[in-house]
Amino acid sequence: MNLECRRRLSPLTMHVLLILVVLSVTFVLNTTSRAEVVTPGNGGEPTYITIPDFTVLAKNLTPSVVNISTKITMGGGGLPPGFSPPLGNDPFGDFFNRYFGDMPRTFETQSLGSGFIISQDGYILTNNHVVENATEITIILHNEKTYSAKIIGTDPKTDLALIKIDAKGLPTVKLGNSDKLLVGEWVMAIGNPFGLAETVTAGIVSGKGRVIGSGPYDDFIQTDASINPGNSGGPLFNIRGEVVGINTIIIEGGGGGLGFAIPINIARDLLSQLKKGEVVRGWLGVVIMEVTPELAQSFGLEAPTGALVSDIEVGSPAEKAGIKRGDIILKFNGREITKMKEFPTIVAMTPVGETVTITIFRDGKARDVTLKVAKMPTEGMIGGTVPTKPSPGVKSELGLAVEAITPTIAQYLGLPDTDGVIVTAVEPGSFAERAGIMKGDVIRELNRKKIKNLAEFNIEMANSNKTGRYLFLILRSGNTIFIAINK
Repeated sequence: MNLECRRRLSPLTMHVLLILVVLSVTFVLNTTSRAEVVTPGNGGEPTYITIPDFTVLAKNLTPSVVNISTKITMGGGGLPPGFSPPLGNDPFGDFFNRYFGDMPRTFETQSLGSGFIISQDGYILTNNHVVENATEITIILHNEKTYSAKIIGTDPKTDLALIKIDAKGLPTVKLGNSDKLLVGEWVMAIGNPFGLAETVTAGIVSGKGRVIGSGPYDDFIQTDASINPGNSGGPLFNIRGEVVGINTIIIEGGGGGLGFAIPINIARDLLSQLKKGEVVRGWLGVVIMEVTPELAQSFGLEAPTGALVSDIEVGSPAEKAGIKRGDIILKFNGREITKMKEFPTIVAMTPVGETVTITIFRDGKARDVTLKVAKMPTEGMIGGTVPTKPSPGVKSELGLAVEAITPTIAQYLGLPDTDGVIVTAVEPGSFAERAGIMKGDVIRELNRKKIKNLAEFNIEMANSNKTGRYLFLILRSGNTIFIAINK
């Protein structure tokens, strides 16, 4: 029966059937080499995404990526870098002398990193932490030629550095637009992890605008492309071969690390200043913090938006314009500040000397103030540790214990006076712990009233207990912050 049917088929029919078979096989083969993604809102029709061929990208882009080897002289005073000798008859003095007293005053260490060439005459972008404090910088190119590099400009706040070698006709990268990156987009990293030159890894953009607490201008690209020590300063490419990020930080986790890169647009904006050797930023002289729902309620703001001023620099443009601690900045030159993290970058990128209008929220009303943006000064650090273990102090129903600030404690904390009280203990699971109050915090105000001593603190706590609302102004590591508790 089958033979009879086959003999009756015309040549045209056989030709059509053959074409259908070929098309069916091609479809099956194609569907095995591409991923199917159903995008919501398009009627459920699948969109097919082809995995890019990274071999061509790697071949074309690797010559523009360099390995960076540095020598750094560290130490001093017989103590490790970052340590200061104990004061007076400090009980830890014997400990320091025993373990660090015989150390050489200086010692040399080496580190490895990556970078990428942005001009044919030898300008290279990398991370500041790759070349910081380096006494010698060696660059190794793709063709294994080595050069000595010099630092042109650095910016520790964004962890960027521009260095240069004396060479001509070098292969360069093309800078992309990191603002156009999409979460889920393919990216490729090239670098020098663990000293393994020209290592190529690929992945996707896992997130954008990440704030990880590394500095005041956090705005990182998160990627699952494998990044390891030695990748720092290397490029993150999109599938068009454009640099969209500078690989910078790895956060280790139980199942693997998370990689973060500086958006290339940040580096592009600072490039001209880096070439001049100095990065100049706008400055207002305010310390700000996020407006939480609890803080918004405490200050009478309808929604948690803007940036809360927790401190003012003496003599700053903000102080001269009348901005006060407790003001909430809602707008900057007409631009709404919906998230606190946006504000430092907006101010920093404002030209020095420009007059701006700032909308603040104070005492239930919005008002405008005008000021002239100044140049950001060199910053200092205030901090310290409490030298002795304080007594439990006076406990409150919020679950925190406080004690008066003695002159000795004030000296160790770098405080100008003994005003306020110091938190000596926080009970686990208490209101205080859940709100973020920590042992060692100095309480300067309660419900916008200054606290001079333990007696004043107890009076204000008694008043607050009646309403169940507590707005603390806290000094921590040299910075003041507001913390609200609504029982």
